[in-house]
Parts: sequence; C-alpha cells; structure tokens
Amino acid sequence: MSSFSSGHAVAIEVEIDRLGAQGDGVAETPDGPLFVPFALPGERVRIEVDADGKTATLVDVLARSPDRVDPVCPHFGICGGCTLQHLETDAYLTWKRDLVVQALKSRGLDTEVEPVRPVPLGSRRRATLALARDAQDLLLGYRRARSHDLLDIDVCPILSPAIVSRLPRLKAVLAPLLGNSREARVGVTETGTGLDIVVHGVRTKETALAKLAAEAGKLGVARVTVNGDSLILAAPSVRLGPAQVKPPPDAFLQAVPQAEAVMTELVLAGIGKAKRVADLFSGLGTFTFPLAESCAVDSYESDEAALAALAEAARHTQKLKPVRTIARDLFRMPLGAQELKPYDAVVFDPPRAGAAAQSEQLAKSKVKLLVAVSCNPGTLARDLRILVDGGYRIARVVPVDQFLFSGHVEAIAHLTR
Repeated sequence: MSSFSSGHAVAIEVEIDRLGAQGDGVAETPDGPLFVPFALPGERVRIEVDADGKTATLVDVLARSPDRVDPVCPHFGICGGCTLQHLETDAYLTWKRDLVVQALKSRGLDTEVEPVRPVPLGSRRRATLALARDAQDLLLGYRRARSHDLLDIDVCPILSPAIVSRLPRLKAVLAPLLGNSREARVGVTETGTGLDIVVHGVRTKETALAKLAAEAGKLGVARVTVNGDSLILAAPSVRLGPAQVKPPPDAFLQAVPQAEAVMTELVLAGIGKAKRVADLFSGLGTFTFPLAESCAVDSYESDEAALAALAEAARHTQKLKPVRTIARDLFRMPLGAQELKPYDAVVFDPPRAGAAAQSEQLAKSKVKLLVAVSCNPGTLARDLRILVDGGYRIARVVPVDQFLFSGHVEAIAHLTR
C-alpha cells in the first residue's frame, strides 16, 4: 500500500477493526496494522498515513460507529491529554475492562474480571502542565496531540474545578518565574488547604519569588516549590483514611479521590480479618491509615520524605493500631520469605514497573492473603503469574477507571493461599 506521492501524504480509505491498547483505532492492512487516533471500530475513515508507515492522521469519518458520541471538551482531538472522549460510556468501560482481561490472558491467566468502577468528570486532583511563551502569548497547558507544541487551556473536564477555575490567574502569577527559561514544568495538586504547586526548569530571581509569595496567597495556593525551595503559605494537607497527612513537594497521591476510596474499600476487603499487615510501597500511607484502624501495619517505602510524613501523621492520629515505618528499596531489597512470616496479609502497590522481585519472594512465603494494586495491567499480570506459579489463587480482580479517557487503568487483585 503506497500512501505517498511526491513527498506528500495521499488520503486513503480504510476500515477500523478494533481499538488498540492506547485507544487508537486499528486498521488491519496488507502492510500491517495502522494506528489511527480518534477512530472507532466499525468506522470507515479517510486517513493520511504518516512517514513511519505505522500511524495515520484521521482526515474524515465516512461511516460513523453507533458508539461515537460528542466529546465533553472543546480541546478534544487537539489536546494530547485524552484519547477516548468520543466513545460511548458502556463501550468505553468495556474496553477498559478488556485491557485487564487481555493482559491476564497474555500470561495464561483466565480469571474473571469484574466490571470497571467508573469515576466522575471533574474529579482529578493533580495534573502536570507546561508553562511557556511563544511569539505572541504566554501558554499554560498540555501538549498538542502528536506534537511537542503546547496548547493553552482554560477548560479541562477531567480536572477538579478548584484547579481549572484558577488556571488563568495561575498562569499570570507564575509568568515571572520563567525569566529567560524557554519552558517550565508545573505540577498542580489540590489539597485540603489549597493548591500545592511545584515548578521545575526555571532560573529565577529572588524578586520574582517574593512577588509570587504575595500573589499566590490570594489565589488559594497552600505552597509553591521552585527548584526544591518551598514557599509555604498554608501547609498542604490531605486526608488519608482517619489521618491528616502533610505531603512533601512532588509526593505521589492517587489521582482521583473517588477512585482512591473505591481502591481502599477493595484493599480492606482483601485483607479480611488479618491482625498484622505489611503495606509495601506505602507512599504517604494511602492504605496504611485505613488498614491501621483495624490491624497493626508495617509500612515499607523507599521515599524517605513520604515515609517521614506518614510517620508524623501516625503520631498525631488517635485510635490507630500500631504503625511502623521502614525505609527500604523493595526493588533492590525485597522482603524475603522469612521476613514475611509475621504477616497475615500483604498489600503491595508498586509503580508502573511492578514488583517482580518482591513477587518472587511472596511466592515463596506462607502469607495467606495478598492484595495487589497496580496502574499497569501488563506488569500486574506478570506479577500475578509469578504468584500463581508459587501456589496462590486469584480470588478477585477489579479494574478502576482512575485515568479517565486514557489508555491507563488501575486494577486491584485479591489472592489467597
């Protein structure tokens, strides 16, 4: 199939067969699969094939899928943040569930997967934006789809209204920080006491920081951290179970509080009546504190700043069972089978890379109950395969749509021995 003439792409027509793992439409052609962003299965579309011969640009939809709906955001299709706002809700959630099903099947795990637990619009409490100047204007927003260029945004239906409503003023307040820098990365998190802002990639003057401190307070900002230096206006605080935790800058938080609540409920269900639990990759204590309302918890985490915040919150939270914090890199030094002996249950929530080394040790242990939490179905399936081969049985798998309109999905698995 040739799609180029005199160096220019020629529009061709194809049928879309399925959705790919990232949400692109996939057309099977004699030359192999073509990935077409914003196209849906069953559609006949006109496309221009890119130079790589593997991806294409959607030019026109000639025959629409009955599952195609109007997107909720005016930036959809231009912004690179969302890939699936044009897919009807039931079909979208079915696709999300299938990501988990197929990942498990790829490892030979034919396990029942429950329906996806959805999250509402306007629920995401953290975002990473870019701040930059172009020839005409100042921009604060996301990358354009399939581009390094920046798209200035003033609306974002997935983000918390508390963040979206402040974007225009936030852009103006942060502008002086750019100085001669071409671009800055801006992390924004909504906390219980205001926005927590972290700025990377700028070289700024003290005068700009002083001005920022004066203006940020009027904007409902709790803390601004620039290149590691923090201006604290009202100490950021987030509620995790019964505890109020003061997160360090750039600390990991679950993206959506409603998803976190569902995940916490599933974690608690998975540990049953355990009296002593190991919380591996505990972070700030997302699961530690709800667990500690009914059982003793040992929290293992390599991020010492996060662990210190967890420990401080535990000291100031009443009616908790004993909580111990242990600094440990579980990738390099996983808990061995002997170290796991005291625990009735283990909860582990690793980064996207998963927990292969720790799973190998768990597979050799006698721990009765495991709860695996993962934002990557591929590495979750790999780890579950290790555990099943070690004698565990998968009792339950539940996907949670924490990452709305994207190709990412959270999943929680219960295992028993």
